[in-house]
Amino acid sequence: MTSSTDTSRAARVLGRPFHIGDLTIPNRIAMAPMTRKFSPGGVPGDDVARYYARRAALDVGLIITEGTFVGHPSAGMSDRIPRFWGEDAFAGWRRVVADVHEAGGKIIPQLWHVGVTRVEGSGPVASAPPVGPSGIGLDGAPKGEALSTGDIDDVVRAFADAAAAARLLGFDGLELHGAHGYLIDQFLWNRTNKRTDGYGGDLASRTRFAAEIVAAVRAAVTPDFPIFFRLSQWKSDNYDARIADNPAELERILTPLAEVGVDVFHASTRRYWIPEFDGSDLNLAGWARKLTGKPSITVGSVGLDKEFVGPSGRAAESSVTDIGELLDRAERDEFDMVAVGRALVADAEWARKTLGGHSEDIRPYSVEHLASLS
Repeated sequence: MTSSTDTSRAARVLGRPFHIGDLTIPNRIAMAPMTRKFSPGGVPGDDVARYYARRAALDVGLIITEGTFVGHPSAGMSDRIPRFWGEDAFAGWRRVVADVHEAGGKIIPQLWHVGVTRVEGSGPVASAPPVGPSGIGLDGAPKGEALSTGDIDDVVRAFADAAAAARLLGFDGLELHGAHGYLIDQFLWNRTNKRTDGYGGDLASRTRFAAEIVAAVRAAVTPDFPIFFRLSQWKSDNYDARIADNPAELERILTPLAEVGVDVFHASTRRYWIPEFDGSDLNLAGWARKLTGKPSITVGSVGLDKEFVGPSGRAAESSVTDIGELLDRAERDEFDMVAVGRALVADAEWARKTLGGHSEDIRPYSVEHLASLS
């Protein structure tokens, strides 16, 4: 558990404002995006607004919403996960934004397309097929349909339309979900991308789809409207997967994205303290920052002693742990912000207790918290 000395240090290190574009975040703590399935019909209700606003009021500087589906028929996999199209959903998001701002926080939506991980017949558009770069699932077996170049244009347009809507709805920026084996990541990963056209083959070609989305999103918003990009090596149910085996390969992926408009890289790992490549202590966020010169966000078991998924396949129970190493890395400018996930589900006051000298009162995480996510 964090000591009182570390807590004072936490306030000094994590309590600093962070500026990007025309956005000023009051501190270095973000809420990580976590799927809830609490939005019937894909419409975020008053309970969703309360959920995010509660944490903003308790000193979380930036709320990154759970993934929300862009307006492409195959983007989603549940009609209980919020969507980012249709006036009813937009009305719900307006309430969310207003409540978070009233609570003193900043908020960005995470824009999402699940690709071939979609289960046929699931919402919000039950008739839509799973689609991916090559019609190959994360297990390497055939699944769904390969996107044509025309289909790719449609998906890129859906992300751009969502970005324009995010700005009009009053969000403070946006995040593109390019991690965890979903559509953008499926193009980056050689196991799911077997294309032989300009969107597959070498790293530059596999990155083209993500770069086109970023460029279209940048064109759809103002120059100072921040674009965050979430990336990961690991995929759902494949924690050893890698899109880059060394820093040079990672640079070939991230540099084109930075050049066309990404402002911040949000590097998803399961344990933030694990070095990403041999020969360096830097984690994935550290490498993203070093290679691109862009700010980065670290995430992965912050304040907890166990990673997200345990041997049973469910979220593991975790005890509260010291964040000394996190602060060490932050003081070395390895990354610029820290995203906190399960610890903020377990205790909505995590940020306030950490910054305010009451870390001994932080509640541990258990699977029981999944039932409420309040």
